[in-house]
Order: sequence, then C-alpha cells, then structure tokens
Amino acid sequence: MASAPTVSSVDRAAVDVPALYAAHWHALVRLAVLLVDDVPTAEDVVQDAFISLYRHQDRLRATEAALAYVRQAVVNGSRSRLRHRAVVRRTLHVVADSPDGAQLEAFDAVGVDIEMIGALRTLPRRMQEVLVLRYWSDLSEAQIAQTLGISTGAVKSTAHRGVERLRSTLGGAR
Repeated sequence: MASAPTVSSVDRAAVDVPALYAAHWHALVRLAVLLVDDVPTAEDVVQDAFISLYRHQDRLRATEAALAYVRQAVVNGSRSRLRHRAVVRRTLHVVADSPDGAQLEAFDAVGVDIEMIGALRTLPRRMQEVLVLRYWSDLSEAQIAQTLGISTGAVKSTAHRGVERLRSTLGGAR
C-alpha cells in the first residue's frame, strides 16, 4: 500500500513571505478595497492574510500556492468584515432607536442637548446623517457629499430642509 507523496519540510519552509508581501501587497489591498470600500479596512484584511500565511506556511503543499492562499484569505477576510459591519449596523440601529436612561446620561455627559437628539431622531435617516456630519463632526459640504456618496447640492438642500424641520419641531427657539 503506497502512501500519498508528501512535500518535504524543506519545500514547505521555502515560502519567502516578506518577498511575497513586497511584490503583491498593493494589488491585494486594491482587491480588498473593491470588496470592503475603504482603505484602512482593506489594509487590515491584507495584513491579517499575510499573518495567517506566515503562521500556516508549513501547511502549503507548494510554495506556488502561497499567493493563492493569501488571495483567498483576503476575500474571506473581506467577507467577514462586511458581515461584521452588517451586525454592528443592525445593533447600533436598535440601540439608537431605543434610548434608555444610560444612553441619555451619556448624551448629557458629553454636552449634547437631549431635546435636540429627540428632534433629530424624528428626521429621515439621510437628513440625520447630513446634519450630524455637518454640525457635530464639522465636515464641509464636499466632505459630507463624499462620505455619503451624494452630490454637494444634495447635501446643501438636505441640510437646509433638516435645519428647518428641527426649528419647526423645537418651536423655533434654536
């Protein structure tokens, strides 16, 4: 009974991870950016993939498989990050829509007007985003447009309508 051929430990240890990293890092980050839509997350995913390769390089059947291993790890890592984002967004949405005493205390502790937060929550989601980015995060109209993927004109009109609705809701006192 013949056993399957094995790759010697010398062949398995021959993966030059630093050289592979130098040669393919940029292309793999570009791939990850297309999957996760932001550079910092993409860089983290690629870094994690190379760490995994380094830790598990002895499991590769051939050194030529190293790039395919890393590429697959990048795709899987990107999918994982997207799933995590979806869970976080669902959780944050639930938390944001149900203020409890602790959450209201947290707003008060950082100097946010609780009445303003209540009025803000009555607005449509996009209007909330524009107003928060403009007046709490102090972003320019161009930065908000880029962040939300809308035109600068849409930011201006949405902010104007949002401020008017807040004035109406709060009785014009602000």
